[in-house]
Amino acid sequence: QVQLVESGGGLVQAGGSLTLSCTASGRTTIGYTMGWFRQAAGKEREFVASITWTGGSSDFADSVKGRSAISRDSGQNTVYLQMNSLEPEDTAVYYCAARIGYALQRASGAYGYWGQGTQVTVSS
Repeated sequence: QVQLVESGGGLVQAGGSLTLSCTASGRTTIGYTMGWFRQAAGKEREFVASITWTGGSSDFADSVKGRSAISRDSGQNTVYLQMNSLEPEDTAVYYCAARIGYALQRASGAYGYWGQGTQVTVSS
């Protein structure tokens, strides 16, 4: 079992930046891929970014590509999502997810572990 706890959400003005953190605990010695997803009110959960166990590869949704970065500190079992040039359309609950394995995945169904989510609100 892996437990995930997100932090770093909040209210930010359009054009601003935010860094979300996700700390894993439990059975963290197994190699696993980490992902970030988001769900806006009335919409389906969507993929944002993912990173491999070693941090050597990452993937971003087109909607955030070029203005986001994902990284991980394996020693701290923490993954970070930095988002810049935030837009009101980025307003959502952001979820951290983990899957056992080494391949990047965009499908939410591929992830077996989820955090509770952290709210990000971008004001115009």
